[in-house]
Amino acid sequence: MQAGRAILNVRHLTTYRYKRPVEFGDHRMMMRPRDGHDQHLLSSELDIEPEPRRLRWLYDTFDNCVAVASFSGAWTSLRVENRFSVERIEDDQPGGEIDPRAQFFPFSYAPEELPDVARAMERLYSDPAGDIDRWVRQFVSSGATILTSHLLMTMTYAIKEGFSYERREAPGVQTPLQTLERRRGSCRDFAVLMIEAARALGVAARFVSGYVYVPKGEDEPVRLGGGATHAWCQIYLPGAGWVEFDPTNGLVGSKDLIRVAVARNPSQAAPLTGAYFGAAGDELGMEVTVEVTQPKQVEPADLAGV
Repeated sequence: MQAGRAILNVRHLTTYRYKRPVEFGDHRMMMRPRDGHDQHLLSSELDIEPEPRRLRWLYDTFDNCVAVASFSGAWTSLRVENRFSVERIEDDQPGGEIDPRAQFFPFSYAPEELPDVARAMERLYSDPAGDIDRWVRQFVSSGATILTSHLLMTMTYAIKEGFSYERREAPGVQTPLQTLERRRGSCRDFAVLMIEAARALGVAARFVSGYVYVPKGEDEPVRLGGGATHAWCQIYLPGAGWVEFDPTNGLVGSKDLIRVAVARNPSQAAPLTGAYFGAAGDELGMEVTVEVTQPKQVEPADLAGV
């Protein structure tokens, strides 16, 4: 396999169980990965039990691929299994082609770009005492210019090194202020903190939901966020486009990240949403299994005698 390229297989299984048969409303699934120049979708399968009465596909406002399943009848369980393979290609120099006008911070977006990135610059969380502003300003010397790429990488590493990772099963995200106060959070909490910090500097940022590959070898780098969906952020840099930053792992444009959905708000990138019709106590719980693996490479020695 060439350096900078990786074939990754993903299996994401979600199972809901109920005390008695219940009817299901429409379920919206955002699990098919985004296809692009640095991420090629090789195969994809979606299995749903019970079989939906209707399954339709659409693209949302962010061009994410969404499946909507409609059901009939009553059932005691719902099982959604998504499997796919992608080829990830790592950028040798992520963000290295930044337009000269944006190489140093502060910078301004061009008039023709501004209408399209303006919503990604709007802050979503209140900061009445300016805590987020003070935190992010520590990375910017007063009155001095700084390389934009250096600024964003420093923010990424500051979150990785200065905050403790914890897996949280509860839905939703912490507010950036809660993450700052606790100095702890999940991958989605860290992504939201970095997005709000970037927006506080007038830089467009958005939320990314997907998966991270965790290498198993003793000499491999440590990766957090495996065994579940993962979250990070993208920053829009003129000339370079949307560049990926993973503050949980201190990664920039890594081939170990698999993009599935992008959104302005984390709630817009939920992998699976839906409802059932029944009593609140009917639900017995949800089980989620996520596996991200790399197929075994066949070495020449393995072919001896074949």
